[in-house]
Amino acid sequence: MATKPLNIASSTHLLIDVDDTLYSPEIPVWPRIEARIYDYMHKRVGLDPKIIPALRNRLFNTYGTTLRGLQIEYGVDFNDYLLYVHDVDLSDLLLPDPVLQQVLADLPQEKWLFTNASRLHAQHCMESLGVSPYFAGIIGVEDTQPWCKPHPEAFHAALALCGSPLPEQTVFFDDRSDNLDTAAQLGMGTVLVTPENQPGYTCIRSLSLIPSLLSKS
Repeated sequence: MATKPLNIASSTHLLIDVDDTLYSPEIPVWPRIEARIYDYMHKRVGLDPKIIPALRNRLFNTYGTTLRGLQIEYGVDFNDYLLYVHDVDLSDLLLPDPVLQQVLADLPQEKWLFTNASRLHAQHCMESLGVSPYFAGIIGVEDTQPWCKPHPEAFHAALALCGSPLPEQTVFFDDRSDNLDTAAQLGMGTVLVTPENQPGYTCIRSLSLIPSLLSKS
């Protein structure tokens, strides 16, 4: 369990997840993407729609992403999956967020998106929210394969890609506690982005509340 958050003010790098972290989990982006995943599993892999929800859940929990599970168990093509699943219009859901823009602009740390989704999906989200100028780059699942969060190998790859900062000088924001646990074990500071506080974690409801963490440093 991630119990030792880093003093954010002393950090040099921020790694930030995309889905349900960069934007609010109340925005129904995930249901739209999940529908594409189910569609892919039915039309491309040929699976019975009745078994897909439970199977997708098992693959996700076993391998870290549905994609990784489908690669291992069904031999799906990495790029075909990403292109199909993320071929979805989010322009009606993700709108410019001036508050988040200002928060990110005020933070001096180098900021990177670190996601188990594709770089293209992350780019679309960041552009829709109007936060592109505040990020140094995107680390997508293409960059860490065959690994993904929460595997430690994915975190090692992410740190290398963003210039090899010390884990102790890096803070990781994510909506999943298992991802944060790995980051904490590697020595990174961790913040859980969640609508409800979870014991043992430093929690905020949205990234726009990062300044409240700075005031506690």
